[in-house]
Amino acid sequence: MSVEIEVGLENAAKAPAVTEELPLGEAPKGLVNPKTKRLLLGAGAVLLATLVGLFLYYRNRESTDDAQVDGHITPVASKVYGRVAQVLVDDNQEVKAGQVLVKIDPRDYQAAVDQAKAALLLAESEAKSAGVDVPRTRENVLSGTTSADAQLLGAQADLARAQTTYEQAQTADLAWAQANVEKSLANAELAKADLARYQPLMEKGEVSKQQYDAAKANADATASALKADREKLAQARRNVDVAKAQLEAAKARVEQAKAELASARANVKQVSMKAADAQAKIAKVEQVRAALEAAQLNLSYTEITAPVDGVATHKQVEPGQIVQAGQGLLVVVPLQNVWVTANFRETQLKNMKPGQKASVKVDTYGRTFAGHVDSIAGATGSVLSLLPPENATGNYVKVVQRIPVKIVLDPIPPEKAVLRPGMNVDATVLTD
Repeated sequence: MSVEIEVGLENAAKAPAVTEELPLGEAPKGLVNPKTKRLLLGAGAVLLATLVGLFLYYRNRESTDDAQVDGHITPVASKVYGRVAQVLVDDNQEVKAGQVLVKIDPRDYQAAVDQAKAALLLAESEAKSAGVDVPRTRENVLSGTTSADAQLLGAQADLARAQTTYEQAQTADLAWAQANVEKSLANAELAKADLARYQPLMEKGEVSKQQYDAAKANADATASALKADREKLAQARRNVDVAKAQLEAAKARVEQAKAELASARANVKQVSMKAADAQAKIAKVEQVRAALEAAQLNLSYTEITAPVDGVATHKQVEPGQIVQAGQGLLVVVPLQNVWVTANFRETQLKNMKPGQKASVKVDTYGRTFAGHVDSIAGATGSVLSLLPPENATGNYVKVVQRIPVKIVLDPIPPEKAVLRPGMNVDATVLTD
């Protein structure tokens, strides 16, 4: 540092300028310098504030870039076999629920519906006829049973009369005829004896011819009466045989009437059989009606419709193609119902729970969207994979596992952004 000193004001113009170097004190260096201290203190304060801010910002946040958009991928398949008649949708075309996407040739299934309708009409006719036949059979059986009861009662009455007649012919009539025979026999023997006594007396003239003739006439009359009574006895015996035959015939008629009554009562089962047949015909009607409904259902399957609103994509069907039942044709993705699956490390889930706020940054748009934690998976991703790990080995290495967390986003207007399943995102959850 130099200082110029002028000597004398009056000689200022004359005297030459003298320049003299005067030594000054040197500024302190390092941390001793106040300016350096101030700079260091300011930098430390800024760093501390930054660290505190970062700590406060990140202390309740858990983030991961292992996340993607998920949604309901709805496959559309054919439920019936047939030839594709029309394909009414293109790849990546928006569709509405119920919109016809593919039509299969319906003629075979329409023919099956017509056949089922005809079979239903036939089954209903048979069931109606069977229903009419049941009361008619019941009336016939009831009439036959009543008639058989009446016949049995008549046969039993005839049997009782035949029994009475037989007993009377066997006892009273036969005994009376036998008694008459015995009486007539006694009279005949007596008359014959009288005639035998009158014969020698008449020859001796002790009795008149008239008395002899009277005795002879009496003997002849008693002999005739005896003969007649014997005829009556024989007739009485024949009457007993006739009465016995009539009794046996009456018994036979009773047995026949009982058999007819049993047969008539057995015919009651025909009513049950007819009723069972009618029920079978009614059941057949229901069976055929179910077949008709199945045929109509198969016919309706020839028009394949969109199950939900969304975008049709991955189309694998063309007109004229023969498709099988269960064959996939395309998929419909409902873009209005998507969520985020974030695979957090297991060490990040300590304070995480459903309902916490979350934010998702979508790589496609570079924007962040708000949401909340909906649920946390019940197992790690590796356990749910196709080939779960087998840790019961000697070369086990502990690896931090990831657990899927479902994040539901707040509604996003379509003009603002459209999230599609499979998009990569960065997910952050506020765990306070």
